[in-house]
Amino acid sequence: MAQDTGRLLVTGGAGFIGGAVVRAALDDGWSVQVLDSLREDVHGAADAALPPGVELLRGDVRDDDVLDRALDGVDAVSHQAAKVGLGVDFSDAPDYVSSNVLGTAQLLAAMERASVRRLVVASSMVVYGEGAYRGPGGAARPAARTVADLDAGLFDPRDADGAVLEPGVIDEDAALDPRNAYALSKLAQEHLAATWARSTGGRAVALRYHNVYGPGMPQNTPYAGVASLFRSAIERGEAPRVFEDGAQRRDFVHVADIAGANVAALAATGDERFDEHAGFRAFNVGSGVVHTIGDLAEALSRHAGGAHPIVTGQYRLGDVRHITASSERIAHELGWRARVGFDEGMAEFATAPLRAAVR
Repeated sequence: MAQDTGRLLVTGGAGFIGGAVVRAALDDGWSVQVLDSLREDVHGAADAALPPGVELLRGDVRDDDVLDRALDGVDAVSHQAAKVGLGVDFSDAPDYVSSNVLGTAQLLAAMERASVRRLVVASSMVVYGEGAYRGPGGAARPAARTVADLDAGLFDPRDADGAVLEPGVIDEDAALDPRNAYALSKLAQEHLAATWARSTGGRAVALRYHNVYGPGMPQNTPYAGVASLFRSAIERGEAPRVFEDGAQRRDFVHVADIAGANVAALAATGDERFDEHAGFRAFNVGSGVVHTIGDLAEALSRHAGGAHPIVTGQYRLGDVRHITASSERIAHELGWRARVGFDEGMAEFATAPLRAAVR
C-alpha cells in the first residue's frame, strides 16, 4: 500500500517495543513525538533515551490535558503504552484495566476531539487463549487446563475422552478466548479501537504480537517475558529454569520485525482501500516458525556459553500450553514478513544489552 507519512504520536515510545517503533518510523519518514509515563516499574530510574529530534512528553494516557497536548498536529497514533505480562496475581487486575482499557478509551476520545483518524494499537496473541488444536473429531478449542492435571504433569490439553490434542497454527478468524486479566485488557483495546473506527470513520489496525524479544528488553520486572528471564539468569551465571516440560510451542519474533509491522500497518491506515474492512483489521505478527520454550532456553545458553537449562516441571496457572500464529494475512494484505531468523536473533540477543534493572 502507498506510504503516507506525517506526524506520528507513539504512546509508550520510550519502552522496549515503543522505542523500536520510533526508530523504524523515523527511518520511514515520519516526524515522531513520544508520550510516555516513564513508570518506575517498567523504566526504573533511567531517563528515556530517544533519537535526536524526537520530542518526549512525559505523562499518562489517562490524563486528558496531556493527551490534548500530545495530539496537537498529529496525523496518526501508534499506541504501544500498556501494562504487559501475565501479572503476579489477581490484585494486578485493576491496574491492567485502568492502564490498558481506560487508557485506550481516553486516548480514543482525545483522538476524536483532535480529529486524528489513523491508529495502530499493540495487541497480543494472548487474546486467543489456547492456540489451535485438532483431535480425533477434528478442530478443537480446549478448556483451560486444570490444577489437578498440571500438578500431575499432564500439560498437554486433552479432549473430553482424554485424548491428547495436536497443536497447530491459529489465524485471525479463530474464536477469541482471553484467560487472564492482561489478555482481557488487550481484547478490550481491540474492541474499543473497532468501535472508535465505526463511530468516527477512522482506520484502526490491531497487531497481535507473538513472543517478542530483542536488545533492550526489560531485565528483571515481574512482568518480563520468558526470553528476558532466561537471558538475565544466564547473565547471573545461573541455569535458565524452564517451566512444565519445555515443550510449550511459541512463535518468537524479533523486536525489529515488530517495528516493521507497525510501519506497514501505519501505511495501511493511510490507504482508502483499507475501508473495505469497516475501518478495523487485526493481524497476527509472528516469525512464522514454531519453536519451543526449551528451544529458546537452549539457544540462549549455547550462544552465551551459559549453563544448560533446567526443566523444572513447575507451572504458572493461567499460562497456555501452545500458541503459534499464522502470519499469512499480514503478509498478503500489507506485504510484511519477518526478516530475523531464530538462530540469528538468539545469537544477537544472548549477549545484547538489556534495559536496566528495576529497583
